[in-house]
Amino acid sequence: MRRRRAAVAAGFCASFLLGSVLNVLFAPGSEPPRPGQSPEPSPARGPGRRGGRGELARQIRARYEEVQRYSRGEPGPGAGRPERRRLMDLAPGGPGLQRPRPPWARPLPDGAPGWPPAPGPASPGPGQRLGCAALRNVSGAQYVGSGYTKAVYRVRLPGGAAVALKAVDFSGHDLGSCVREFGVRRGCYRLAAHKLLKEMVLLERLRHPNVLQLYGYCYQDSEDIPDTLTTITELGAPVEMIQLLQTSWEDRFRICLSLGRLLHHLAHSPLGSVTLLDFRPRQFVLVDGELKVTDLDDARVEETPCATSADCILEFPARNFTLSCSAQGWCEGMNEKRNLYNAYRFFFTYLLPHSAPPSLRPLLDSIVNATGELTWGVDETLAQLEKVLHLYRSGQYLQNSTASSSAEYQRIPDSDIPQEDYRCWPSYHHGSCLLSVFSLAEAVDVCESHAQCRAFVVTNQTTWTGAHPSITLNPQEQ
Repeated sequence: MRRRRAAVAAGFCASFLLGSVLNVLFAPGSEPPRPGQSPEPSPARGPGRRGGRGELARQIRARYEEVQRYSRGEPGPGAGRPERRRLMDLAPGGPGLQRPRPPWARPLPDGAPGWPPAPGPASPGPGQRLGCAALRNVSGAQYVGSGYTKAVYRVRLPGGAAVALKAVDFSGHDLGSCVREFGVRRGCYRLAAHKLLKEMVLLERLRHPNVLQLYGYCYQDSEDIPDTLTTITELGAPVEMIQLLQTSWEDRFRICLSLGRLLHHLAHSPLGSVTLLDFRPRQFVLVDGELKVTDLDDARVEETPCATSADCILEFPARNFTLSCSAQGWCEGMNEKRNLYNAYRFFFTYLLPHSAPPSLRPLLDSIVNATGELTWGVDETLAQLEKVLHLYRSGQYLQNSTASSSAEYQRIPDSDIPQEDYRCWPSYHHGSCLLSVFSLAEAVDVCESHAQCRAFVVTNQTTWTGAHPSITLNPQEQ
């Protein structure tokens, strides 16, 4: 029997908007640097507080070389290599840090570089790369917000698809603090832009259902910074933990399962074990209920070097862990374990156990405890999460239930009970008690467990597990 969702009240539509824009400075006419080289920044307009242009050049070179390391090797299926031409002229820029108009808001010149637009009105997908032409007539532009480095926008393409754009935030902390220190606006823009270029490369290299899709990019001018690069990505909804705590256990489990699958992919990626140094809910988005990582500019592939285990201390606010130092001089599994403990403290401990089916709680508690103590790696954690999914989807979690109802229910086909809903928590609908169950027998048990419930309505709508019927509980006597 399929899991179905029932609703007697009017349906609701929740639309979450989150975008990402990647804006990387490339200047026309400059030669691409040879491997291991990057151009020197132009002379500062005034003396920097420390280090001067030599220090800025060192930081730019370090970020450039990091991007080059990640961009080497064969691209994934359908992936394109970011253009390496015009690697950022650093002539002195104009003063000030005013927020620019979004670069996609002004007309683009004919022949502007970039991928061709995806044909038709459908959302872009793998193999359909968007370029400058796709941004000529965008509509519904919304500024979503800013972080340390980037500003985020949401736009609708001419075909109707909503996408996200990212750009360097001209009023952001990253660019502003650099300009105050070095006094070179274009050089500082370049420094910030390499973080965004790194993110674009990693989105390409780490393709996975739980990694945000990169749809394309386009070079164009913005303010006094010529030929910047804007990336076009999948649009997601921000992760709001307070809202998630009010959703059904089934949806919360889906988020934890998505995270487990993502961490397994990062631990075994083509680049090696990838750790997310900035691991917070704001670095993720939800796309059709699936959790996806969107912020990768603070990701790291290299494991921590060590001489002894004393060099392999994994520090967190509440506790520390000491890992082993391998014979090769690397802390064993530090990247993987950092991701796993962060998943425990930000997601698993809040979302997994609460309001779960009683028979699944011991297994869920084991997952929470093992990740909190780092006694499991990501492989075992994912295996146990997949086991929970199998038990839930197949209905085996009900096999140990011996409760039987003495109440009698009358079946009334093709009918509902209008204006007789009551609220419960958690529920798929905030205005009624809308739940999911595996079978009619479980629906009866659920109704019996609610003092207000005297009837329930079943529809053929399904949840993401695709296995169980869902019900709306009603207080009306039958």
